[in-house]
Formats: sequence, C-alpha cells, structure tokens
Amino acid sequence: MITVENLSKRYGDKLAVDGLSFVVQPGIVTGFLCPNGAGKSTTTRLIAGLDEPTAGTVTVNGGRYRSSRAPMSELGVLLGARTVHTGRSARNHLLALAQTNGISRTRVDEVIDLVGLHAVAATRAGGFSLGMGQRLGVASALLGNSQTVTLDEPANGLDPLDGRGRS
Repeated sequence: MITVENLSKRYGDKLAVDGLSFVVQPGIVTGFLCPNGAGKSTTTRLIAGLDEPTAGTVTVNGGRYRSSRAPMSELGVLLGARTVHTGRSARNHLLALAQTNGISRTRVDEVIDLVGLHAVAATRAGGFSLGMGQRLGVASALLGNSQTVTLDEPANGLDPLDGRGRS
C-alpha cells in the first residue's frame, strides 16, 4: 500500500507537487492522468525515496521505502527505460538486480518471459529500441514480485507483442 499525505515538493522557486494526498491499495490499478509537467514523475521519485519531500509524508506498506530491508519486494518501480548499464545484456542487468536483492535466477527467467524479452535476453541493452528498453524496465519493476508496482509512462514506445511473444 502506498500512502501519500499532504505531499509537496519544491525545486527552488518551482512548486512541482502541491499538497497531494492519496492511498493506493495493492491490486487496485491507479493512474495519474494529467498533462506533462504536472508532477507525476516527481511524485513517483518521492514515493521511491529518490527525492525528499519539501512537506508531507510517503509510506509504502507502513514505512519509508528507502529504509526497507528488501525494497524490491515492497514496491516495484519503473522511472525510465534507459536506466540500465548499456554494456550488459538484458539477462545480466536483471541478474545484477536480483543478486543484490536476494531474488532467485528463476524469477529473472520468469520476468524475461513475462515481458517478452526471451529472444533478446542475451543482447546488450544499449542496443535496445525504446520499446525493448521499456520491456526491460517493466521486467525490473516486476522482478521483486511485490504487491504494489509504480510505473512512470510504462507504455511509452512500447510495441505490442504478436501471438508468439514477439514485437
């Protein structure tokens, strides 16, 4: 569960988020529908503990996400498709995340299949199209098998799969 109470974030003179409050229950699809620059990405960064709020609080399952002993099992996060080591293969990127978070190799293979990356799992992520990078980002967010996942623009550049798991 994500709980946001009276959340605000200011960058100098710019107010990016202003007094936002909401609760997201696990298993309930919740989305922000608002124009560019409205604070969606900033709110996601605040939830993930990548930025500190100017005011207000954010908790994930009752605690601060960045203080969690097993953060990937608490909350899956996708902030950008290009946040990978470009020299690593898709599989090795996911394996590095898994190994640093106590997640099994079996789970890596599961998410590779789930998002349709099986055919390119050994390919360097730096050569991926935007859509394939998005698939890898979604796989990263799903890796911890958490009950709650937050995705920032998950469909950006994403190509649909055909019936055989190919885009």
